[in-house]
Amino acid sequence: MKREQFTERNRREIIEIATAHFSDKGFAGARVDEIAAATATSKRMIYYHFGSKEGLYRAVLTEAYRGIRSVELDAGLENLPPLVALEHLVALTFDYHFHHPELVRLVMDENMRHGLHVGAVEEARNDQVLPNTRALIDRGVADGSFRAGLDPVDLHMTISALAFYFVSNRYTFSTIFGVDTMSAQAASKRRAQVVDAVLRYCRADTLDMAAATGER
Repeated sequence: MKREQFTERNRREIIEIATAHFSDKGFAGARVDEIAAATATSKRMIYYHFGSKEGLYRAVLTEAYRGIRSVELDAGLENLPPLVALEHLVALTFDYHFHHPELVRLVMDENMRHGLHVGAVEEARNDQVLPNTRALIDRGVADGSFRAGLDPVDLHMTISALAFYFVSNRYTFSTIFGVDTMSAQAASKRRAQVVDAVLRYCRADTLDMAAATGER
């Protein structure tokens, strides 16, 4: 087996195992020796390839953000009518968070660390996602589907927050309210609600209806 193939295979395995450890225990609780013991490599080789625990953590963050960004960028939104594209984007975002709770836990831990490492993760930067969101808004406003004044950062935050919360608070919410937030049925119901909420927030006819009924 060529060294290049072996190295890449082991790199993928290390990141996969490290993702599980960092997302479960946080940066502070995860131990490189435990990660090494769970892989087909050694602690020395992990430091050789990633430089440090911080370097391994940044590699894990990079892969985590690359996953969600790939879904967003490969969604083909530009080929869909704006309202359909927005519905598709919200559903994809919700589903990705639901099926990748490790991303949510990693982001939560990084926020606990005041975003110390995320600035070095290119895949997390706003120029990776905002151009497509801005283009979608512009198309929707141009054809009359979306109301004017939508901000791409606000829209991205709204979609992310609604998708994020269902996963980040699944244990406390389930305990307090008796809702099985990990079931496919609960996720499907909540996804429909999130999609509806975002569409109502963006649609031009929502404002027209509110004006007609005197709502504010």
